Amino acid sequence: MQPFLGQCGAGFVLLCALGCLAPAQVTVDTSVNVRLLNKGAGLPLAIQSASEWHFLPAGNNRYKIVNVTSAQILRADGTTVLRGPDNGAADRVWEVIDANGGYFRIRNVKTGMLLGMPNSTGQQVQPALVPGDDSAGVLWRLVPVGPAYPDPLLVTGDILVHDPSMVKSAGGSYYLFGTHGGIRMQSSQDRTHFVRAGEAFSVMPPWVSTYNKGDLWAPDVSYHNGTYWLYYAASTFGKNISAVGLATSPTAAPGSWVDQGIVCRSQSTDDYNAIDPGLTVDRSGRWWLSFGSFWGGIRMMEIDPATGKQASKNNTRYSLAHRTASPAIEAAYIYPRGEYYYLFVSLDQCCQGLRSTYHIAAGRSASITGPYSDRAGVAMSEGGGTIILSTHGNVIGPGGQTVLHDTDGDILVYHYYDGNSNGRPMLGMNRIVWDSGGWPRID
Repeated sequence: MQPFLGQCGAGFVLLCALGCLAPAQVTVDTSVNVRLLNKGAGLPLAIQSASEWHFLPAGNNRYKIVNVTSAQILRADGTTVLRGPDNGAADRVWEVIDANGGYFRIRNVKTGMLLGMPNSTGQQVQPALVPGDDSAGVLWRLVPVGPAYPDPLLVTGDILVHDPSMVKSAGGSYYLFGTHGGIRMQSSQDRTHFVRAGEAFSVMPPWVSTYNKGDLWAPDVSYHNGTYWLYYAASTFGKNISAVGLATSPTAAPGSWVDQGIVCRSQSTDDYNAIDPGLTVDRSGRWWLSFGSFWGGIRMMEIDPATGKQASKNNTRYSLAHRTASPAIEAAYIYPRGEYYYLFVSLDQCCQGLRSTYHIAAGRSASITGPYSDRAGVAMSEGGGTIILSTHGNVIGPGGQTVLHDTDGDILVYHYYDGNSNGRPMLGMNRIVWDSGGWPRID
């Protein structure tokens, strides 16, 4: 398996933006992880002995270079190259440039300097940024070492969905809810084959007209105390004039939902956006609703279990996560497991089809109100987040995630844009495996 898309010459594989006669920026195959082998040293690039890397698209044929072991990315710090969280800064974005003969230069977008080898230690290269030159120390071969991520689980039938949330009914049926219209619904008897089931609302809640012409977003569905609870959002794309609504149902079936009105709202003077709701019940039985997108990041409020709306004795808006160099964080979902609460978020740009750069990251906390930190100990309030799933092969921009606990374990439910179907939004599911340290990875 070659690490690049398209054929141009016998010695290497790449997409030639300017033809084979001149150096060109290239497109890296995201379906594989690679080792970066330095021509001058004949050694692989490694930081703290971790030498496998994945190229995560960052738009405009640029990449974030993710360390497979730590799930952090390469960043420039002066002339030093370190690993760090994906906080959205330009010092973490790189271009890959054809240097002919199967080698490539890797240039930092912020500094314009090249990834190079000032020295080597043992059997590994210790990286640095160096000025542009033609030395062998700035030339890298990308050697495939295996698939980047497992493929999504097999699903068939009507699997077009955006921002999916799934619940298993008391009768064993699966109901899948997604963005658009009156909350698009699909159903399945086996979590594999899905059929169109209609919409949650047969009549649009009248208050939605304040926010848009009848298009509901980012549903979250769960079952508690004999009732199905459906939170959803109404907004206008790119604005934080938004509201989260609630509906309830005894069965979860299409048309059975009764709207309960607005739970929370945001306006242009607020530093948060009231969309992408997610309900979590903590270990003591208290209810919490996470929400937020761009602006000030992820917030949370306490919910009264009797009404599904804000608890009267707690008006606090807790701040859980934001990025220090980019506002692009959203789709929060908190999943309790063991002694921790795991905060899953989507980073970067959604909703651009094959150009989408969405990817999923996570952190955890012993308290549902935080603070949340990633696997490297970086606070999610300071831009932290361990990357757990990103673009690979035809799976473009995975995100909008929730977690379903089922009889066969924990299932990550998300959408992605299908590179084999002109970027249509599709249902993706993968099993979550929890490592010995209690961190999730995709299986």
